[in-house]
Amino acid sequence: MRQDWEPEDLIEVWTLLEDDMKRVRNKSGATRLGFALLLKFFEVDARFPESAQEVPAAAVEYVAQQVKVPAETCPHARLQADAEAEEHRLRAAVPASRR
Repeated sequence: MRQDWEPEDLIEVWTLLEDDMKRVRNKSGATRLGFALLLKFFEVDARFPESAQEVPAAAVEYVAQQVKVPAETCPHARLQADAEAEEHRLRAAVPASRR
């Protein structure tokens, strides 16, 4: 699964359709978000993710907005944000000649 998604691609691929919304309606919180992400991931890749890190962070944010659940409830979103912040700190601390 690719990790970089342009906004128009997110809309085309990760938008929950009416039937999708019916499937997630009876769930709440992190369960609703996780189920919606698995549903769309399966539609895109014809398989389920082997780890949470396979689910693109942009997709987590976009689907979270649709199901009205904070993206932070998905552990992946939190880990991804922490990892990206740490990477930026390391890149700033290490001179370009040493990378």
